Amino acid sequence: MQNGIHFISGLPRSGSTLLSAILRQNPALHAGMTSPVGSLVMALMREMSSANETAVFIDDAQRQVILRGVFESYYHAIHPRQTVFDTNRLWCAKLHLVLGLFPQAKVICCVRHIPWIIDSVERLLRRNRWELSRIFDYETGGTVYSRAEGLTSQKGMVGFACSALKQAMHSEEADRLLLVSYEELTRDPGRVLAEIYDFTGVTPFAHDFENVSYDADEFDARLGTPGLHRVARAVRPPERESVLPPDLWKRYERESFWLDPAFNRRNVWIA
Repeated sequence: MQNGIHFISGLPRSGSTLLSAILRQNPALHAGMTSPVGSLVMALMREMSSANETAVFIDDAQRQVILRGVFESYYHAIHPRQTVFDTNRLWCAKLHLVLGLFPQAKVICCVRHIPWIIDSVERLLRRNRWELSRIFDYETGGTVYSRAEGLTSQKGMVGFACSALKQAMHSEEADRLLLVSYEELTRDPGRVLAEIYDFTGVTPFAHDFENVSYDADEFDARLGTPGLHRVARAVRPPERESVLPPDLWKRYERESFWLDPAFNRRNVWIA
């Protein structure tokens, strides 16, 4: 990866697509929504493990070259002229792997107050009232309470991402993380982007926060969740009341673990 690679990870509905939409204004950078690279890497890891009897012919050096080759091949038309920011919530759980492949890489982790994440998903579902979403396996029943429990379970979209981020924040590679708060990104994008450029060592760029755009309409439609990755043109903090019942909000309002100094023992940098 001649011009380098960094990663975007963290929690869902926390600004990773917005951040990518901003970064891609810079012609020296490539960024976007979740790429297929993470899935390809995990599939290869399994096939190169003892689950495959022929893996006995593959040593660790070969594994490293093959996995790095996935990135090289997928971004073959991009990396000669741009620095890549690859997005996947999986990367927090595989920090030792990606930083073993790319020792100079940094990982930007998007975070957001947990109740607002649940609220964002619930609001999206209600907006698409005539669709069933893959997020909940096209389930026709359920309530906001069961959906919140599903999202925050260990294998749920939010629960897995939280566990992965907690693991990353206490790993030996924790100094490679920068946590970006959705609230701060939307409130003061200029300052947050300056910190990201400083952290990654990428040359700063003058972004236009009034003309940001990104959508993946076809992809979102296939998930039964239109608008999932659509970004508003102007970067603004959302001003609205939550659709969550008060008792449900209260259940999750203390879950912003990254703000707890006792939890952030490795002093991970929070933008």
